[in-house]
Amino acid sequence: MHAKQHVIIGLSGGVDSAAAACLLIKQGYRVTGLNIRVLDTPEDTSTLAPSAMRISDSEEFDFPVFTLNLSAKFARDVVGYFHDDYLAGRTPNPCMVCNKAIKWFGLFEAMRLLGADLVATGHYARTERRDGVTRLLKGIDPEKDQSYFLWMLTQAELAKTLFPLGGYTKAEVRELARSFEVHAAEKKESQEICFVPHDDYCAYLTRAIPGLEERVAGGEIVDQSGKVIGHHRGYPFYTIGQRRGLGVSTGEPVYVTKIDAEHNRIRVGSKADLECRSLIATAMNWSGIATPDAPFETEARIRYRDRQSACMVEPLGDDRARVRFHEPKQGVACGQAVVFYDGDEVLGGGIIAEVNPADSATPE
Repeated sequence: MHAKQHVIIGLSGGVDSAAAACLLIKQGYRVTGLNIRVLDTPEDTSTLAPSAMRISDSEEFDFPVFTLNLSAKFARDVVGYFHDDYLAGRTPNPCMVCNKAIKWFGLFEAMRLLGADLVATGHYARTERRDGVTRLLKGIDPEKDQSYFLWMLTQAELAKTLFPLGGYTKAEVRELARSFEVHAAEKKESQEICFVPHDDYCAYLTRAIPGLEERVAGGEIVDQSGKVIGHHRGYPFYTIGQRRGLGVSTGEPVYVTKIDAEHNRIRVGSKADLECRSLIATAMNWSGIATPDAPFETEARIRYRDRQSACMVEPLGDDRARVRFHEPKQGVACGQAVVFYDGDEVLGGGIIAEVNPADSATPE
């Protein structure tokens, strides 16, 4: 039993976080809920306010819930980052950044203010303490595993974090939620970015950044040789690997292979031209191993639904690394994360900064 351990759990209003809270209570923890507000007001305060939120009709799962307004921080650190990355020709991953800058920031702030011992979320991931290190592991449900989004967490954060759902499948969690009389037991999942209505990022960017279309419309679409073969509506509205909506006719399928924000240019090519054999990653975070000082073999994923692929990781110093894949990857985009795995264990990760870079960079 863990009756003396006080856990702050993030509550989103969905079935996963509610079921996770109930599981913690069943396991004997003292639970306090935290609902982080990110969109409704411009205020930004670390003051906790009591909330009337209840997640279940069962009195067993009646526990205090607080709100923490981080809307200004969210606008700056997540929405601002999203805008900046698209304007720089990259493909941002706002959910990944939100986990670190908003969710864990808020949970640890609440833990400090309330004198709690641990934090918890409804993510499908696991931790395991081994050899003095808290290991981040995949959730057992391969369709729901969210370990890819958690590579930015540090050892200090992982050591204080519980993932109650990591050992369950989604179907099992729904059944648990029904048995716990959770209000959100039948609530459908949303795959959308919370601040991008209908997952239409092009329409969102047009509304959110005044004058964007006028600033970027009419740039060149070039082939692999640099020949102009058309014009585009604005480079932020395209993604690496995109095939439809290019408005060019070459007699064979073409895909976006590079976005050149500086020159407002889109490069297209064949599917083979999308192949990535190596990349440079920055902002490296090694949560599962000591910061490496020599090349080593491992596996990596370059997007959430990607399969793990064998690769060589070569440290370059200054929180940078070169990654060489044994077999080429398709459609690797700057701005996304490359996350390294040893089987089910997350070793660390970084932000993709260059794709197929020249081999001139050497370890420092």
